[in-house]
Amino acid sequence: MILLKESRTRRRRLGVAAAAAGLLAALLTAGPAVATPDPGDRPTAGKGVSESTEAEVKAAIADGEIPGQDEIVHSDNIEHLVNVPKDALPGTNSDLAFQGRYAFSGNYDGFRIFDISNPKAPKTVAQVLCPGSQNDISVSGNLLFLSTDSSRSDSSCSSTTQPATEKSSWEGMKVFDISDKTNPKYVAAVETACGSHTHTLVPERRNVYLYVSSYSPNATYPDCQPPHDGISVIKVPRNAPEKAAVVDFPVLFPGEGPDGGGNPGAPTNPGVSKTTGCHDITVLPDKDLAAGACMGDGILFSIKDPENPKVIDRVQDNVNFAFWHSATFNQKANKVVFTDELGGGGAATCNAAIGPNRGADGIYDIVGKGDKRKLVFKSYYKIPRHQADTENCVAHNGSLIPVKGKDIMVQAWYQGGVSVWEFTDSARPREIAYFERGPLSTEQLVGGGAWSAYYYNGYIYSNDIAKGFDVLKLSDRRTDPAKKVRLGELNVQTQPDYFD
Repeated sequence: MILLKESRTRRRRLGVAAAAAGLLAALLTAGPAVATPDPGDRPTAGKGVSESTEAEVKAAIADGEIPGQDEIVHSDNIEHLVNVPKDALPGTNSDLAFQGRYAFSGNYDGFRIFDISNPKAPKTVAQVLCPGSQNDISVSGNLLFLSTDSSRSDSSCSSTTQPATEKSSWEGMKVFDISDKTNPKYVAAVETACGSHTHTLVPERRNVYLYVSSYSPNATYPDCQPPHDGISVIKVPRNAPEKAAVVDFPVLFPGEGPDGGGNPGAPTNPGVSKTTGCHDITVLPDKDLAAGACMGDGILFSIKDPENPKVIDRVQDNVNFAFWHSATFNQKANKVVFTDELGGGGAATCNAAIGPNRGADGIYDIVGKGDKRKLVFKSYYKIPRHQADTENCVAHNGSLIPVKGKDIMVQAWYQGGVSVWEFTDSARPREIAYFERGPLSTEQLVGGGAWSAYYYNGYIYSNDIAKGFDVLKLSDRRTDPAKKVRLGELNVQTQPDYFD
């Protein structure tokens, strides 16, 4: 089903500006709290909206201008094959990883393994209860890695929450042996400064390096002291994962003062996050290159020496970017797409009041050679469909769709759904397909929607925070060549050379 975008957009422009005025004012004038990052261990409780907003949402649904509550809509070139609801792990669904015929689904309560041999009928192979917030997930060979970004009583899977002000509290990386997919075994834990919000694999033959991204230090936290201006590097021997350990903490933002040399945030740059670490990093191992989304900064760096990454260039956008969240390279490594998670994933920012340039993607060309390469801004991309003010919506996790000679990616937008868009022309990005559900609620702002949406071996897989695991089939002449590309393993933040 294709929505009539013109009439829908016109209707949303009439009502949203007034309903979102308070949010817009807050986003433009407030201090660091505006750019709140992912919600961590906090419950996704609903937030009340005004009576006028509630009435507008219901009227827009009644008029057919936005999808009905939980109604599925999509462009004609996308088919929704299946949804697998959450089962034994009721927490927030998070990231995805892939290996062979398996998909690995992170959840704030642990992780789930699916057999996707038949994408129309995924089968649950295992569900592992291991609470810890985020549970950002990746796999390499027989090893699975989970990020814990909430203060826990210990490193076990039966731990409970415990204040970060207590020295005995634990946050960091967990390592599992998945040689038997039906029975994963917990084999190692590595504590890292400020925990692990996300992590990125830099694989070698004998070792796996993990770049651990974390942030928000506090002088009262014994294991998360300022300045926290770098990343933890963990070395994991493949044949002895129990020996995994932090081998370095490279400083990416050197500078004077308690917070290092990153973006100072408010009041110098109102509405922009102060840089106290990185949120996420994407690497291109074949090209020894990485891009870091680091709160108030975007960086390009060399990973020729994986234990000692070197920053090549650094950019800021203090007008439109509140929180640099993630990064995606194109295949030629001459572009990178950064996302801005305005409102921390918990706000309704896909509306006329916020506009097309905030809570969006920023497309940057990479110009020059070697250590003299520079990031050059070209344009913004944001989904063209306005969402209800009861829907959290902002740019989130996506991946390339491997089409030679084209730059196309699929991306999650929380309750904005899944968008397939092209940026072959860096200055003129455009959407070519979409899938979304109507609001979870018409009476309050409730957190939900697609956390991650990735292309793997001919299909799009999406982890919906509230609804579970979705499989989509994309049929379009512009993307059909990607169906010939087959991978044995995919961790999206470790981008492969698809055409090597």
